[in-house]
Amino acid sequence: MANRWRVKSVEQSIADTDEPDTRLRKDLTWRDLAVFGVAVVIGAGIFTVTASTTGDVTGPAVWISFVIAAATCALAALCYAEFASTLPVAGSAYTFSYATFGEFLAWIIGWNLLLELAVGAAVVSKGWSSYLGSVFGFAGGTVSLGSVDLDWGALLIVGAVSTLIALGTKLSSRFSMVITTIKVSVVILVVVVGAFYIKTANYSPFIPKAEVGGDQRGIDQSVLALVTGAHSSHYGWYGVLAGASIVFFAFIGFDIVATMAEETKRPQRDVPKGILASLAIVSVLYVAVSVVLSGMVSYTQLKTIPGRKAANLATAFTANGIHWASEIIAIGALAGLTTVVMVLMLGQCRVLFAMARDGLLPRSLARTGARGTPVRITVLVAVVVATTAAVFPITKLEEMVNVGTLFAFILVSAGVIVLRRTRPDLPRGFRAPWVPSLPIASICACVWLMVNLTALTWVRFGVWLVVGTAIYVGYGRWHSVQGRRQVERALDANSAVT
Repeated sequence: MANRWRVKSVEQSIADTDEPDTRLRKDLTWRDLAVFGVAVVIGAGIFTVTASTTGDVTGPAVWISFVIAAATCALAALCYAEFASTLPVAGSAYTFSYATFGEFLAWIIGWNLLLELAVGAAVVSKGWSSYLGSVFGFAGGTVSLGSVDLDWGALLIVGAVSTLIALGTKLSSRFSMVITTIKVSVVILVVVVGAFYIKTANYSPFIPKAEVGGDQRGIDQSVLALVTGAHSSHYGWYGVLAGASIVFFAFIGFDIVATMAEETKRPQRDVPKGILASLAIVSVLYVAVSVVLSGMVSYTQLKTIPGRKAANLATAFTANGIHWASEIIAIGALAGLTTVVMVLMLGQCRVLFAMARDGLLPRSLARTGARGTPVRITVLVAVVVATTAAVFPITKLEEMVNVGTLFAFILVSAGVIVLRRTRPDLPRGFRAPWVPSLPIASICACVWLMVNLTALTWVRFGVWLVVGTAIYVGYGRWHSVQGRRQVERALDANSAVT
């Protein structure tokens, strides 16, 4: 068991980035990173999750849920910024965990990041497909093939963005800049125009009574509600807390900035700036949109009702007769979700790349082409995401993504404390303030959000961890590059003694 906890030093991690066959090009600046961060975070949260959470879980208090989620992300972001400036290597939390907690936990984190990014990309690509129908006036990008509903719209977007990713990260950044400008402009339009249609009566009751949301029992309620016997995490304060755990999905992506540290020209300075700038921008926009949305219509008009189309951001404008705005929102959503899918897939490619370079997955996948991108991994990710989005029905997977991401946040926050004590000599381009108090606060906030997820989500998460552990035991531990290095060092030491 001991060899599963082998640690890969910071120096070795950085040295591995110079291998000719697996070298990434350093093309990015902090502005590129901020664009990627805003590009991936502004999307599903504003255009889909905000309205459904308001109607089904929180009521008008949804903006409080956003503030709680943003504060949790801010604590974790400071920890990510320190790690990324100290260890500017692809892989984000996976690489950070390898340098602090060892190989086994690093694998678990990498496995969870794949859950976050692959499922996230699949969920958002299906959202993109539905908005495709809204923009062009048809039912959506699906077609029935026998008993299977094939989502060709999801196939289309996944194929397009994976091609961009394979052509180069800098090209992807330029594309993101254009599309992100469009969708941020749409979000600002929503706030400005929507503010004129706010009715204060819609803010009452600000926190609806819990019984309004119906009764939930068993594993379909949040763990906190299950333990305390509340029986409901719809509306009331339990709803606000559960809502924070759900809208947390809207913030997922800022950590992807850290996965691109190896492709940044001056990572020690630029990665922290990119992470913090992107998170600050999106937090302000999210709170502003949630306040306007819940003021434009009653939360009851946003509830999910069988047989009725799920509410989204455009619903509030249509209800107020602002049809031209709802059409612009649909276009903005289509553009915005495009970059979300792209950056989620880009992040997943970089995590897989780091794991393959370390031998925990087949090393042949980590080979980079003439453009300095891992084309094989990009193709693999495209196939997995496209298949998941096009064929499988996706329901309640936002929470599955959240629990894996929060677990990664916890280990990154704890890793800052560990590395401060074990390697105080390391040069750090950015130092998180108030260590260890701030990382401890980050851990507590993440655990709090996790217990507000449903018990069913935890069961699914447990199954995912069991599958990941089996893959590591069966393949990763035997093919680990770091493991081979340790064996070679031991043999060299024995030879020297004899």
